[in-house]
Amino acid sequence: MLNVEDWAEIRRLHRAEGVPIKEIARRLGVARNTVRAALSSDRPPKYQRAARGSVADVFEPQIRALLAEWPKMPAPVIAQKISWSHSMSPLKKRLTAIRPEYVGIDPVDRMVYEPGQITQCDLWFPEPRIPVAAGQDRVLPVLVMTLGFSRFLTATMIPSRQAGDILSGMWQLINGIGRVSRTLVWDRESAIGGTGRVSAPAAAFAGTLATKILLAPPRDPEFKGMVERNNQFLETSFLPGRIFTSPTDFNTQLGDWLVRANARTVRSLQGRPVDLLETDYLAMLPLPPVAPPIGLNNRIRLGRDYYVRADTVDYSVDPRVIGKFVDVTASAREVTVFCNGDVVAQHERSWAKHGVITDPAHQAIAANLRKAFAAERKQRTGTDRQHTDGHVVALRALPDYDALFGVDFTAPATKASNT
Repeated sequence: MLNVEDWAEIRRLHRAEGVPIKEIARRLGVARNTVRAALSSDRPPKYQRAARGSVADVFEPQIRALLAEWPKMPAPVIAQKISWSHSMSPLKKRLTAIRPEYVGIDPVDRMVYEPGQITQCDLWFPEPRIPVAAGQDRVLPVLVMTLGFSRFLTATMIPSRQAGDILSGMWQLINGIGRVSRTLVWDRESAIGGTGRVSAPAAAFAGTLATKILLAPPRDPEFKGMVERNNQFLETSFLPGRIFTSPTDFNTQLGDWLVRANARTVRSLQGRPVDLLETDYLAMLPLPPVAPPIGLNNRIRLGRDYYVRADTVDYSVDPRVIGKFVDVTASAREVTVFCNGDVVAQHERSWAKHGVITDPAHQAIAANLRKAFAAERKQRTGTDRQHTDGHVVALRALPDYDALFGVDFTAPATKASNT
């Protein structure tokens, strides 16, 4: 086969210097027909290997018959149905080539977002384990939100993926911007819309803000591609080289980094998110005068143990309200317990698992209550009982009642006579 260098030389000699075909063939030692072919070709010669057959060729009719009825049938199932006995690699290669003919093509349009229209939300789980207590580290979720028009990025680490904690994080980030987009996009996160419908806590949150939560189709990460790419951006640009000593330290470092991240130029916008935020902000919805329902909330009757539980951690409560109903509210920072509108306990929120948080004041009150109860009980049992007219109720010994009824438990037992 003629190489590219000879092809180029033939064309140069003939077209630039006017050398005849016969002379070119003599100089290069090639056939005159080869010279003619090079002159008639406008493109350089390219080697093409002859197509070789594949072990999948004889099975292709069967494969196509299965795909025509079940377009998404997995390769292992197809291999079983066609009695495939070779390596899976040729079969998967053939399926990759012909499956699109049956499943169809689902193109994704390039989205153009108007100011204030949409915010994409997601949970990111960074790999580093964060110290939350002595001897206890956890992998904690980070709530990430990206404004559609300006690409402005906000994020914060939250204690758990429960609805109350996610909504608390959303309110913190939304409140930090000062307004809310008309639509909040979420995937099928279990606390937000795991059943395919927006959960009751999320719907109450959105209703208070007069916005809408839009759930992405299942298994379609490109539906919220902006925030997914920002998750990767955080993974590759924020995490490397950092050490975190606590969730507070993580959020502090993250906040400093976000200032620089939002000041970078986004190529698709040819602008900086921090500069475009004002346009986004003016088109967003104003926040309501009251905060939406957020945090972990529970109502229980306080037992003798005088502890309540919030996210696997037990917190002490003023023992003087034992037996009464109390309302427990837990935000990312603190746990507050109310009884009839009065605060009966307030603790810093622990992000550890299965911990016990005790207020020394509650222990002291419980000790005093136990002493008072013991003294009162001793007083009740240590005094003589009296009749209504004032004279003392006589107390008899149990043998007096035995004698009264003619019962003698001390007499020896006798055998029954046979009749």
